Amino acid sequence: MATRDACVLSRFIVDMSAPVVVFQFGDWLRSLGDAGSGSCVTRGCSLRRCRASSMMTCNVVRPGEVVIVLVELGLVEQRYKAVLEVLNNASTVTDVAVRFGVTRQTVHRWLRRYAADGIVGLVDGSAKPLSCPHQMPPEVEARIVELRRLNPGWGPRTILFRLEAERVVPVPGRSSIYRCLVRHGLIEPEARRRKKADYKRWERSRAMELWQMDVVGGVQLVDGWRASIVSGVDDHSRFVISARVVERATARPVCDALAHAMRSFGVPREILTDNGKVFTGRFGPGTGEVLFDRICRENGIKHILTAPRSPTTTGKVERWHKTLRREFLNGRVFESIADAQEQLDRWVHEYNFERRHQGIGDVVPWERFRLAQHEPVEPAQSSEEPTTTRRVGKEGTISFAAHRYPVGVWLAGETVEVSVANGLVSIHHRGVLVATHAQRHRPAKETAALTRKVKPKRPRPRQPTIGQSVTRKVDSSGNVSFAGHGYRIGRKHARRQVQVAIVGDTVEISAGGELLKVMPIRHDRSRENGAFANAGGRPSRINAA
Repeated sequence: MATRDACVLSRFIVDMSAPVVVFQFGDWLRSLGDAGSGSCVTRGCSLRRCRASSMMTCNVVRPGEVVIVLVELGLVEQRYKAVLEVLNNASTVTDVAVRFGVTRQTVHRWLRRYAADGIVGLVDGSAKPLSCPHQMPPEVEARIVELRRLNPGWGPRTILFRLEAERVVPVPGRSSIYRCLVRHGLIEPEARRRKKADYKRWERSRAMELWQMDVVGGVQLVDGWRASIVSGVDDHSRFVISARVVERATARPVCDALAHAMRSFGVPREILTDNGKVFTGRFGPGTGEVLFDRICRENGIKHILTAPRSPTTTGKVERWHKTLRREFLNGRVFESIADAQEQLDRWVHEYNFERRHQGIGDVVPWERFRLAQHEPVEPAQSSEEPTTTRRVGKEGTISFAAHRYPVGVWLAGETVEVSVANGLVSIHHRGVLVATHAQRHRPAKETAALTRKVKPKRPRPRQPTIGQSVTRKVDSSGNVSFAGHGYRIGRKHARRQVQVAIVGDTVEISAGGELLKVMPIRHDRSRENGAFANAGGRPSRINAA
C-alpha cells in the first residue's frame, strides 16, 4: 500500500467525458478545464481513449506522447483529490466531507497534514507509540521473578501483595505480573475458567459462628510414613483455627485437635464437616453418636453435615487444602511429626497474620477474626469411663459380668468396647456406638468384668500340603536355595532347616509341620529332578544351602 500510495504522482485522474487535450508546458500541470479536475500530464504528452475498453491504456505512441489509463483511486489518492477540491475548486469543507463520507474534522486534518508535509503527509503513519510510560521497570520485573522462584506456589495476586508490603514504587497491576511470569516461563498460560452459575456463595456474618473442619493427608516423613492434618477454618474470616499433624486421623486424634482449637480460640456456635466416620456415624453400621458428636453436644455446638458427594459445601476448607498442598506440602519431607508440626505452625502463623486473602477483601484473616468476642475455654469432655473389650458371638451377643447383652448378628466375630456409666452399658465398635442397654448384671461382678480383657485369637497355623519335599537350610540373609533360585522367607528363620515342596505352580516352605510361606515358582522347572534327587529328601551335608 505504501508503494502504491507513493506512486500517486505517476497516476492521472481524468474525466472520460472530456476531449483529449495535449499539454506542452510545465513539468506538472493541474488541469481545471477540459482534461478534468486534478488531471496531471507530462510535457509532450497527449491523452487518447482506448477503443478496446472503457479504460484507457498508458503506452507510449510516439516520442512525447502517452495514453493515460483510468485506474481505481487509492486511499491516499482519494484524500489528495479531496484536498484539491477544497484548495482549487473552492468547495466547502462540509460538501467535500459529505461527498467523501467522512467528518469535517477529518478533512481539516488532511488539509493540515498536506500543508505541512505535502502529499506524503496523507499517508497513514505507524500507530506504534514512540515510548511506553507505564512499562514495568526492570528492577520490579526482576523482583517479581525472584519472588516466584523463591515461592513457586505464589500466584500474581500474592506477589502483588508482597510488592505492596515492600513498598515497591510503582506497583504493577495483577495482570502485568501475570504477563511477566508468562514471559519468563514461570507459569503456563491458561484460558480463564468461567464460574459455574449454579454455585451459590455464602458466608457467615461474624467470626466464631461457623467452623469448617476436615482431614487432609500428604505429610511425607523420612521413614516413608504419610501422616495427616486435622484442619479447621473459620467461615467468616478464613482464619485457620486447627492445623494438627497426626499419625493417623482416627476418632481420638481428631477430637483432640478439636479440643485444642477450642482451648485456643473458644467454642464456636456451629461446626460443618463432611460425612467421614471420624465425624459422624450417619452412614456407619451403628445408630449411636461418635465421640466427635458427643463433644459437640456437650459443648452446645450444632454439628452440621454436608450432603453426600458435595465437596463444594465445605469449599473454604477445601480451598485452604489446595493452598496448603501447593505452598507447604509440595515436595517436602519431614524428619518426624514434631518437625512437621513446627514448620506447619510457622506457615499457618504467616497465613493468619501476614498474608492477605482475596475472598475477604484483600485483608489478612486476623483482621476479621479479632473482631469476634471469643475467649479460650476448656471444652467440656466426658469423663473417661473404664472400658473393656468383648468378642461378639455367633448369636450377636456378648457376655459381660455373667450376663448376655445383645449387639447384633452383623457384628459376629468382631471385637467391641464395653463401658458402664450411670446404670447404662454402652457398646462401641471402632469408635461408633452400636448398642446401649440398661444395666442388668450384678454390680459386685462389674469390677472383675471390666478388668478382664478378651484374649486375641491366635490363628491356627496352616498345615503344609503333603507331597514330595526336600530339606534345605535358611542362610543368614533369610533365603532358601532350591533348583538354582533363592526364595526369601525372612531373617527370623535364619540357620533353620525347612522343607521345600512343589505344589502345582507354587513353592511351599514349611518347618515343624507349620507352613511358613507360599510363593510362585521362579526357578527353572527342568532342574527340579536334580533338587529332588535324594530319596530321603535330605541333603548329604547338614549345612547344605
